[in-house]
Amino acid sequence: MSIFTGAGVAIITPMKQDGSVDFDELRKIIDFQIDNGTDSIIICGTTGESSVLSDEEHMECFRVAVDQVNGRVPVIAGSGSNCTESAIHYSKEAQKYGADAVLLVTPYYNKATQNGLKAHYTAIAKAIDLPIILYNVPSRTGCNIQPQTAVDLARNVDNIVAIKEASGNISQVAKLAQLAEGCIDIYSGNDDQIVPLMSLGAKGVISVLSNIAPKQTHDIVNMYLKGDVKGSCELQLKALPLIEKLFCEVNPIPVKKAMNLLGFSAGSLRLPLTEMEEEHAALLREEMIKFGLKVVD
Repeated sequence: MSIFTGAGVAIITPMKQDGSVDFDELRKIIDFQIDNGTDSIIICGTTGESSVLSDEEHMECFRVAVDQVNGRVPVIAGSGSNCTESAIHYSKEAQKYGADAVLLVTPYYNKATQNGLKAHYTAIAKAIDLPIILYNVPSRTGCNIQPQTAVDLARNVDNIVAIKEASGNISQVAKLAQLAEGCIDIYSGNDDQIVPLMSLGAKGVISVLSNIAPKQTHDIVNMYLKGDVKGSCELQLKALPLIEKLFCEVNPIPVKKAMNLLGFSAGSLRLPLTEMEEEHAALLREEMIKFGLKVVD
């Protein structure tokens, strides 16, 4: 059984003016997401600025997310690291706090061979009872999970059940789907490739766009699953200009700006990320309005 089907939000981590995590606002954003059709909450991922959160903040984000969601949708904890022991620690904590699954990015900077990836993920999987989503984003990590590696892991490790595919390489995803024969669920990790990956059998998307357009992103997936491929494709294409603006600077710079424009107290970013350039912010605001989102003045 899939962890979720549909659009899961790679949720932002809101910050107060002093730079601390705003857990009250996080609770409000979680409710906004669920009220508008989001199918899963992914906490402490790339979009959640996980790389600049302290251990204590990580754990509190896990706890708050599970508490606020209260079983309404699955909570998936970003517990990956380029240190296997650290990933095991975060994953055990996620299980302790009641997460439904974990999302594990590949090792970054130190990277790994394909055999190293197998050893890394197998060690984490053996340490927990939660289902695992592999996270392949080589543009950020410099490390690519090859299709055969993902399939080998899924077939040999019971709780490795899915992969977030953000390579952007549709040929690679097609090869993965062909080799897997259904042994691993695929989620698009790119908002501009939801429909293409659904056509290859993906179960949905782990989305940045969902932060500001949860209903529309859910609808792209849901319409496709219900057989309205044309309608799903039309909505995917309508969203493309907005998606482009959400990635015109390093994620999550634009999406946090967009959340502030919607009236949420998303706050600022932690260094080394900086505020969105004014010219880019103006273009983002323009595309949000064109897409039908209500922005604050």
